[in-house]
Amino acid sequence: MEEVMAIERSSENGVSTFDDGAHSHCIAKTEDKGGVESKRFYLARTTALEMLRDRGYQVSDAELSLSLSEFRSGFGEKPDLERLRISVPLRSNPMKKILVVFMGSEPVTVKTVRVIHSQVSSTVGLHGLILVLQSKMNHFAKKELATFPCTVETFPIGDLLVNITKHTGQPKIEILTKEEKEKLLSEHALEDKQLPLLKEKDSFVRYHGLKKGQVVKITYSKEPVGHFVTYRCIV
Repeated sequence: MEEVMAIERSSENGVSTFDDGAHSHCIAKTEDKGGVESKRFYLARTTALEMLRDRGYQVSDAELSLSLSEFRSGFGEKPDLERLRISVPLRSNPMKKILVVFMGSEPVTVKTVRVIHSQVSSTVGLHGLILVLQSKMNHFAKKELATFPCTVETFPIGDLLVNITKHTGQPKIEILTKEEKEKLLSEHALEDKQLPLLKEKDSFVRYHGLKKGQVVKITYSKEPVGHFVTYRCIV
């Protein structure tokens, strides 16, 4: 089939969302004689590791291949949240590290955030922090995140129970470099705002940690659309 490359222009409201049925994807029901709590932590931690690998961090195959039974053997039915933490370096620059912290079930307050701040403030090379939440974070606690010396992201644990990028209907996604973006806009005489827009809070955007102004190339290769390429800019 002849390849079609479409440079769409933004619609009237200018913003698209890119879920493509991913949220309808459910965890398969399988017989499990273990506890629900340990399974939730296993699924969330596994997705977090996959997410970090996809972002370019150094994640070991042993961590990624850990089975549920192996996880329970190592962490128990009621895992210690401190032991669940993940700290890995960036492959392209091992001096830069990211830390994933699993929060408790109590509401996240300013005091809670300040405790985390004191724990990580002396971590050498820390340039990213992900907080996995089991409960709500209040407005004042969210404002407190701005005091951290690194980028802080928050994910409700429920958002990590399934890896959305593994959805069967997911098209191929490529994140353009700054140079590739400039070349694309130059070749088609476009500005950022003329591309279809993708919200920064979109689940795919959050998974990859993308920032405003970045552009992604989306390639569809299945029916009913056939082979189709488009681009979207993060806003």
